[in-house]
Amino acid sequence: MSAAQWRRAMNSSAAAATARGARTGAGAMPIPLRPADAAPAAPSDPWTWLTTKLRALRWRHVVVLAAVLIYPFVATPFFTFQIGAQSLALGLIALSLTFLGGNGGMVSLAQMTVAGFAAYLLAIFGTSSNAVISLGWPWWLALVFALTLATLLAAAIGWLSVRTEGIYTIMITLAVGVAFFYLAQQNYTLFNGFQGFSKIAPPAVFDLDLREPLPFYFLVLACALAGYFFIKHLVRTPFGVALQGIRDNPRRMQSLGYHVAAHRVGAYAVAGFLAAVGGVLMVWYNGRISPGTVGTGAMINILIIAVLGGMKHPIGAFIGAIVFVLLQNFAIDLVVRERFNLVIGGVFLAIVLFSPDGLLGLWSTLRTRLSERVTHPRQRPHPSPKNRSET
Repeated sequence: MSAAQWRRAMNSSAAAATARGARTGAGAMPIPLRPADAAPAAPSDPWTWLTTKLRALRWRHVVVLAAVLIYPFVATPFFTFQIGAQSLALGLIALSLTFLGGNGGMVSLAQMTVAGFAAYLLAIFGTSSNAVISLGWPWWLALVFALTLATLLAAAIGWLSVRTEGIYTIMITLAVGVAFFYLAQQNYTLFNGFQGFSKIAPPAVFDLDLREPLPFYFLVLACALAGYFFIKHLVRTPFGVALQGIRDNPRRMQSLGYHVAAHRVGAYAVAGFLAAVGGVLMVWYNGRISPGTVGTGAMINILIIAVLGGMKHPIGAFIGAIVFVLLQNFAIDLVVRERFNLVIGGVFLAIVLFSPDGLLGLWSTLRTRLSERVTHPRQRPHPSPKNRSET
């Protein structure tokens, strides 16, 4: 649905409601729409649009943006590459799940499958350690084909699962992910079996070696910021608003003339593109791709990251990814490596029990309580005259 069609539908609905009120109001005058109720006009030039977006920024956005830009210059290469870049890449994949779950009400376990499929295609079309399978295309052409086919795969997964709800959607996407895992593990002609592909390095662009920690961090940061602001804008468009309406009441949206299945498949395609970009960044980060990357554990990890940060918030995907990566790297200092899943499971259970909306929900609750204490501090009751006389 285009923006013009959306405005016409809203205007016709408002006119119909006004007509009904005039018929039932016994001569009452219809109440005109206020300017604030009308849809805002689109800015005529890009400069006006940019200034409007800049005015909408808050101080915390500026602080976070400054922090992520300064971070690689004050951190060591290990923290820049191993912590920062990995968290942003995983957060981009988890962002695709938070978009589906938070705005579409669809929990998919196949997001890591889409990301891994894009990584495999990049190795097959581009260059890798297996010169027999890899076609050796230029990196930009291999990248375009990998992202396009991975997005089509996500749309196909959506087409299979959008007609179900709840646990059935989860089971269908889990079945697709497990099927792809065994396909990649047992197929040696195309996916090279359990060995996978290695020596998949990011390209050098304009004499800039993206294999270095600092350039690679800024590449992942640019992709993460683009994905975040794209989702923030998309949820305010007619498509995003209709998707949220379908999440809340699909039958009513169907009766209003919206194609529920088409909107859901479109959401899967958008989420698949984000996951594909994250998968390409992850294969450049690791330098290799194997069936273990798309296994059941990897699929569950994306779900854990999304729930840790907060399924309803786009920024929650990156917060959950930072917590997950920090635990993954430093939890072994407290427990043995084999007990890492126990630590992740305990943190996940605590977050779900005390804050169903993730860490952002917990922070919002604490901030509300602190503001209430500051605004309405508890006052000690004054002693009565009788009590004062007794003392």
